Amino acid sequence: MTWVSLVVAGLFEMFGVGMINKLHNDRNWQSLVLLIFAFGASFMFLAYSMKTLPMGTAYAIWTGIGASGGAILGMLL
Repeated sequence: MTWVSLVVAGLFEMFGVGMINKLHNDRNWQSLVLLIFAFGASFMFLAYSMKTLPMGTAYAIWTGIGASGGAILGMLL
């Protein structure tokens, strides 16, 4: 279950990166609310997964999913 929550945290991180781009382009309050929600959910799931997994492992996986997924998302969109 902790690995699933870590992957979900990475997906929310990707969503947050996408919302940064949307906020930069649109400058509306909905994008800001979604940005805050995405990063908040990402940190919440990361904290949950770090209760079982070592911090170095969890952070490396979370950062990898967020960075590579954000780059792929940027290329696709």
